[in-house]
Amino acid sequence: MIDGTAGVSGRRDADEALLDNAQALAEADPGGMLRHTASAGAQVRESAALAAEANLAVLADDGRPRAVVIAGIGTAGRTGDVLATVAGPRCPVPIIGHRSAGVPGWVGAADVVIAVSASGRSPEALGAAEAAHRRGARLVAVGAPDSRLQSIAEQARAPFIPVPRRAPARASLWALTVPVLLAARSLGLVKVNEADLAETAARLDADADRCRSAAESFVNPAKSLALGLAGSIPIVWGSSPLATVAARRFGDTLSANARYPVVTGALGEAGRGRVGLLDGVFGGLAEGERDIFADPAEDDGEGTRLRLVLLRDGGLNAEDDTDEPLAVEERRADAVQTLAERRGVRCDVVTAEGGSALERLASLIAVPDFASIYLALAHGLDPMAVPAITEMKELSNQ
Repeated sequence: MIDGTAGVSGRRDADEALLDNAQALAEADPGGMLRHTASAGAQVRESAALAAEANLAVLADDGRPRAVVIAGIGTAGRTGDVLATVAGPRCPVPIIGHRSAGVPGWVGAADVVIAVSASGRSPEALGAAEAAHRRGARLVAVGAPDSRLQSIAEQARAPFIPVPRRAPARASLWALTVPVLLAARSLGLVKVNEADLAETAARLDADADRCRSAAESFVNPAKSLALGLAGSIPIVWGSSPLATVAARRFGDTLSANARYPVVTGALGEAGRGRVGLLDGVFGGLAEGERDIFADPAEDDGEGTRLRLVLLRDGGLNAEDDTDEPLAVEERRADAVQTLAERRGVRCDVVTAEGGSALERLASLIAVPDFASIYLALAHGLDPMAVPAITEMKELSNQ
């Protein structure tokens, strides 16, 4: 659920009319990023079926590992963050994300390495898979079929889950994540059942329908969020570890799809330093130059301002056996909303919905994913084509 608590403003240079023209949106999105993002629920179902065809049960033959390393970069690296937050603090072994080539020096036969790459050729995933094989660690590989990553997995006689490459990696989060979760389930590290997957897929389908291009801005939460962010410097904070994963994911998509600079992180960490941004030159300090009696809906757009997006979980406390809500996190979220209001920094709140951790996470990711695309389109940008990414890969020979 999303709530824009202080109106829509800061739309400078954004074409609001475009967002309410479904035909114009389709023409502005030739690569089909909206369509790819709407496939999230289908990705969950397809990847679950593909993982079921892989021999993941063999992972349990050698018992519980000492540690699990998730090797990948970009969206592939985020799969490790999802696994860690869904497994929770009670996970019996450490889950470690690794975003550079190779594996940590301590990795050996007692450990499991899950190498993830949408293309099946990222140096980070390939290097990790090769190193895991050399060191005798159990290996699982997730990526494009008929790729170099699949060849390495076959040489190591390791499970490989093929993920068809139908979209850019950043639009394939769920296709890459589900196999990682199911591999961890085979190791006894995470409780994700078929009902959880089905409910998560249904949640993603429902949010895709709410955020469809034909839905006008006043009823489309993603379009409303995009218009609220237009012309601002977004700050995205998560109220809990689960919400923080979603916040960092939103930072990824805002940067890649909409080309917006963004500050992301955990609300608890922000309270120890970054909350000071609200008093800075883009926050409360600028209030001295503003008319406090002005109508927020008639903002003249002069000057760039902060826009806070608060992702609130409100789930149950996984640290103990009680059903108490995450009281500390909730109080902190209330406090930062009050601070923002006092400083004239507008705030959007996205609240998690659903029963399982996986479904709640999906509910915090879905609308922001669409919002990043609508924000790009409102500025006349093609969210699919990111020349700087392509050029970066060419210059670094990836």
